Amino acid sequence: MEDTTRFKRFLKEGNLPTPWCPGCGNGQILKSLAQAFEELNFDKHQVVVVSGIGCAGRSAGFFDLDSVHTAHGRAIPLAEGIKTANENLKVVVSSGDGDLLGIGGNHLLHATRRNTPITIVCYSNEIYGMTGGQASPTTRLNTKTLTTPEGNRDAPFNVQAIIKAHNCFYARSTTFHLPHLKKCVVEALRHPGLSFVDVITQCIVNNGRRIGFKDAFEMLMYYKNNYKINDNAEFLKDNEIGITRCAGV
Repeated sequence: MEDTTRFKRFLKEGNLPTPWCPGCGNGQILKSLAQAFEELNFDKHQVVVVSGIGCAGRSAGFFDLDSVHTAHGRAIPLAEGIKTANENLKVVVSSGDGDLLGIGGNHLLHATRRNTPITIVCYSNEIYGMTGGQASPTTRLNTKTLTTPEGNRDAPFNVQAIIKAHNCFYARSTTFHLPHLKKCVVEALRHPGLSFVDVITQCIVNNGRRIGFKDAFEMLMYYKNNYKINDNAEFLKDNEIGITRCAGV
């Protein structure tokens, strides 16, 4: 019988449980990353995980391998530096939408331009959760937050367009579609250039309840009913999740 727990060798089980709120999707992404490492039969010594600041930024400390918890918004350039110093390493950035697309947005732009061979996994919960619920780069239009009490007037960051503009790998999934999420991470890790996995995840405490969900389960059911898988698209629609095609790869 197949051992379905071998992915745990990539995690510091002694540090569990995590400090994330009940119902948070970050733990599901953490597990999916470890499962992807196991599926690809990675050696612990060949993987480095880098994170920034924020709820998702805590993820680096739960991996039983080399990891770095960087300053706010600086995960990507540090990851690029590690990859430049040792090209044999598999370097993974594991952080949130505020860290990667807000404070670190400029670094993302230039990493895609260089097509640096790193994998970026973005925990996209549409809010700054750790600091109480301010609007983030992915907050939807008209959403009421601590900093947009009359509704968000700014369009959310179109990260797919940025990634695809330089023919880098882009995939999107959710914390409901866990087999698909793992598939996206595995394919991203196999990609020879820069790869970005955009994970739609729930923050029930500082976002979900404010926008009308009663609990995390209801948010997951929303993901189930509103996102359709399309793994052969050049560009995903707003209601689609999937793995997009890269020209010439």
